[in-house]
Amino acid sequence: MEGIAVPCLFAVFGAFFPRLMVLFIWIARPGIFEAAINSALVAILGIIFLPFTTLMYVLLWTPSGLSGFDFVWLLLAFLLDIGGVLGSGYANRERAGGFYSGGSTG
Repeated sequence: MEGIAVPCLFAVFGAFFPRLMVLFIWIARPGIFEAAINSALVAILGIIFLPFTTLMYVLLWTPSGLSGFDFVWLLLAFLLDIGGVLGSGYANRERAGGFYSGGSTG
């Protein structure tokens, strides 16, 4: 039973790391964060729903905007965010009752 706690702890750190980093940047360097993201509502929604994308956008943003290879990093962060949501949904597909399971409908 003790070996199970480590993967759970690792998953918790992995889930909260980008959110904590974005909050840390927001608190430590509010000028940089507010220059990159103008609205507090957009920032909060980004922290909740797309934390890696928000983190990468704040880290890559410059006064002249994003350019070239920055969009590749943003796309990778977005795919990582979406992959986490889709992966957990796919892994828990058997727990969600009442949905079509691929069998015959009668």
